[in-house]
Amino acid sequence: MRAHWTHLGILVSTLGAPQASAPPSSAPYTLTVAVDEVSVIFHATDWHGLPIDDLTLNDLRLLDNGKRPRQILSFEAHQSLPIRAGILVDTSRSVLGDLQRNRWTATEYAEHLLRKQTDSIFLMRFDSSTKVLQDWTSSSDVIAANISNVAADHASRIGGTVLYDSIYKACHDQFGKVSSVASGNFILLFTDGLDNASHARIEDDIDMCQSSHTAIYAFSNDPKSIFSEGQKTLAELAAKTGGRVFFDQTEDKIWNDLRIMEGDLRSQYRIVYKPANLKPDGTFHRIKLSSPTRGGVITARSGYYAPR
Repeated sequence: MRAHWTHLGILVSTLGAPQASAPPSSAPYTLTVAVDEVSVIFHATDWHGLPIDDLTLNDLRLLDNGKRPRQILSFEAHQSLPIRAGILVDTSRSVLGDLQRNRWTATEYAEHLLRKQTDSIFLMRFDSSTKVLQDWTSSSDVIAANISNVAADHASRIGGTVLYDSIYKACHDQFGKVSSVASGNFILLFTDGLDNASHARIEDDIDMCQSSHTAIYAFSNDPKSIFSEGQKTLAELAAKTGGRVFFDQTEDKIWNDLRIMEGDLRSQYRIVYKPANLKPDGTFHRIKLSSPTRGGVITARSGYYAPR
């Protein structure tokens, strides 16, 4: 399944005739793009991981499949955005040993970083099936209570892991209920990245995340390894949705990682452009976005699928 192109989320930069950038805003934003336009959401940090919130269009360099855009249509900066978060917790038998730490991390986020006035959150667990344990709420107490019981019925369930199905359902069923471009949307994912029972494919998840403007931030308790198939999956999901993977989750690192994630999601830029060469063939277009003048790290999804 390919994402519909009526509402995509990417950032743009005008590299031909730059337009004046709007001042940073904390208000929600809504944008509808035509089928031949690409919308990209990204965030920028310095080398210390602190947000860069004063980029202009002239600071950016954007390539779509190695080519500069035919036209930059708009560029926006947003700060202090509201957040819509989905906590997805893997409760399959292979990760039960990590469950206590994962519950603690999820609870820390909900209790200390969730803003009751503006943010909302839901909780889903998955193993051989997927279950929403708490629908959208702004109550950190309600979420924390459900997190503590996230694996209460694990002994009654058979083996297997439907990671891909769970991400797909989270984007389609949960983020599909809310305005998809009015906030920083993300999935806080706790898993080893292994899937052996889904009907959906990783490509379906990426399409659905991109169409719902949802980034994946994955927490892995294992050290980073180039030989781990599960970590390769997590890296691809994060890269193609504009998120990150945090490895080796010792307690002294967790708070720093949560703060980085928070900075990413509260402070975002958005750019809309017309690609130089867009054909309706369903191929994947790679996006490369950088700031030669300012440096630092710009995080955006790695590309998008052309419409069919």
